Amino acid sequence: MLFLASVLNDLGTRCGISTTRDLKTITRRVECEGISFLTITLSNFGSDLQKGLDQGYVDHNLFRSFRFQRGLPQLFGGFLDLIFDRNSGRLLDVPSIEAIRALRQISLMWSKILIKCSEERINAAFDKYIQCEKDIRKNDGLLTETSKEAFSRISGLLFADMFSKIDLAIYRGEHLPKHGSGATAERILGNQKYVHRTWPSRLEEYFPAGEYIIPNWSFYDELSAVRYLEPGSEIPVRVITVPKTLKTPRIIAIEPVAMQYAQQSILEQFESGVREDNLLRHLVNWESQLPNQQMALRGSLDGSLATLDLSEASDRVSNQHVRLLLRNHPHLARAVDACRSRKADVRGYGVVRLAKFASMGSALCFPIESFVFITLVFMGIQNALNRPLVRSDVKRLIGQVRTYGDDIIVPQEYALSVSRVLTDFGLKVNENKSYWTGKFRESCGKDYYAGYDVSVVRMRREFPTNRGHVDEIVSAVSFRNQLFSAGFDGAVDYLDERIKKLIPFPKVAPTSQVLGRWSHDGYSVQRMHPHLQIPLVKGAVVEHTLPVDKLDGYGALMKYFLKRGDQPFLDSKHLQRAGRPSSVRIKTRWSKPY
Repeated sequence: MLFLASVLNDLGTRCGISTTRDLKTITRRVECEGISFLTITLSNFGSDLQKGLDQGYVDHNLFRSFRFQRGLPQLFGGFLDLIFDRNSGRLLDVPSIEAIRALRQISLMWSKILIKCSEERINAAFDKYIQCEKDIRKNDGLLTETSKEAFSRISGLLFADMFSKIDLAIYRGEHLPKHGSGATAERILGNQKYVHRTWPSRLEEYFPAGEYIIPNWSFYDELSAVRYLEPGSEIPVRVITVPKTLKTPRIIAIEPVAMQYAQQSILEQFESGVREDNLLRHLVNWESQLPNQQMALRGSLDGSLATLDLSEASDRVSNQHVRLLLRNHPHLARAVDACRSRKADVRGYGVVRLAKFASMGSALCFPIESFVFITLVFMGIQNALNRPLVRSDVKRLIGQVRTYGDDIIVPQEYALSVSRVLTDFGLKVNENKSYWTGKFRESCGKDYYAGYDVSVVRMRREFPTNRGHVDEIVSAVSFRNQLFSAGFDGAVDYLDERIKKLIPFPKVAPTSQVLGRWSHDGYSVQRMHPHLQIPLVKGAVVEHTLPVDKLDGYGALMKYFLKRGDQPFLDSKHLQRAGRPSSVRIKTRWSKPY
């Protein structure tokens, strides 16, 4: 609450208003409702503010958890009076950008703090996951043949060239697998992923064990230790929750080792295929969020572009959608299907068969959903034009249509038609985070109003209370430096005092590995290196210790053959230690401040 008071004071000073009554109201409600007032109720305030900006007025359907004084909520009344007319609730002709930025900062700053949800909310998330499965099956049955044909035609218009090249590459066996760094359904980690003990028989057609598990046929005897799994005995994905917001956790599905290993080979084909395609790299390229952010900025300036957001986006992409997407490319379609997990182990429900293509956790989830969404976007545009799209139409819309996962941008005049098509195919357009009527737009973590950046600096973790809270200290330092860049002097001073009690906190450049503070007057120099004559400061540095994970034999050779590029491994001890850090600590030492 002391930190909140300092942020609120900074914002009030910027806008020339008193925030004393606002602080009293927030303090009282936090005492009554707990931290959920900050993380949930205030977050809803921020969402309602965005909706009011988009529709151009405030009514009593917004800010339902707050008391009104005439046409606007009492809380943050001084800020709101700079944005809306209090009597009518209408948006002012020239609303204060600084007040909009201030209200979004104070209300949304807490919305994504990583605090574990209650058991009731976690159970509700699993219930929602199962309900989503039921919805997918229902929506699959409602798709008409006309819709399916239109989907296939548009997907062919967009992806035929790329999919044909990948189809041929898979037929020739040119797809090379690899292991990721994440968790697996069997809880196998690090180097041990290279010693396969099970292999789904469905993989054999396009991912034969003899070519994917062992380096060459001189290691043929190693295959005798591999247990081949028939479809009925395959390992299901492990569905878990990870912190997202206090309101609801994020659901992800952890894939089995063999499936993730095979999926990575097709992911690599998709990545290079999109990168090399002169059309697709302008529509679905997921290497950078910057194009989406720039388009959102343009949409906020002239209203020409709409930003759409989907709820439960990954979990609502049906396997039937993917079959339609790939049906003219048999080798690619069968390879994708072979490495798709068909079952999930869901807490409270046991093992269930999946109608969705994949949840977050599959290597193919993000690219496939991007392909499905962009296909549906152009179907919506085709419906709005009331004529079949041709290749020249797609080229004409470069710079106006783009997806980055479920962050979708379309021309404003097609937004309603696109939303209808997305809904018809069983997806859920998040109306509270989709914008096309006013001057507010958001995409890929950036928010704009009338051409101004009104993005929020978010608090990601609770404040650390001792030096052992390494993740919290790292988060607090990052949070402090972001607030410094955004001009929050009082809040920065408060955080400086807290952090200095835990670690040395010198001035450093943004590129330094030292956990330090950014400053207008550059970095500190506390001494010079006696031999190298470079400046040094004494500060905290994060050190990671990888778990012992020895790998030898054919697994070590396989790891070498699967390495990309001709450069040696960065870690010379990668065969002794691997995986995610077993311990993370902060160590004070002399280091460069830049």
